[in-house]
Amino acid sequence: MRDPSEIRLMLEGYGLTTAEILYHMPDHPHLLQSYVWQDYDLAPKFPVLVKFVEFWKAKLDGPLHSIRYTHKKLISPGEWRNVRGEFVVH
Repeated sequence: MRDPSEIRLMLEGYGLTTAEILYHMPDHPHLLQSYVWQDYDLAPKFPVLVKFVEFWKAKLDGPLHSIRYTHKKLISPGEWRNVRGEFVVH
């Protein structure tokens, strides 16, 4: 079962964002390394991803080559409803 804070984020409009980050290895700049990052974020501005990329540029040695990302809303407020009853068959 998901953490209750994850459900709250999904109900507030957050979706799961996955990014594949290609970067140049610090010791061998001609080689590319892949890093997969995943977190809940808000489309279309992606503030969590942007914050992570800014952290990467400021603190990590491997210069970025490219970032590919995908975003999927797992649940939205219109899709969730509270069930107050139950039908029993047999």
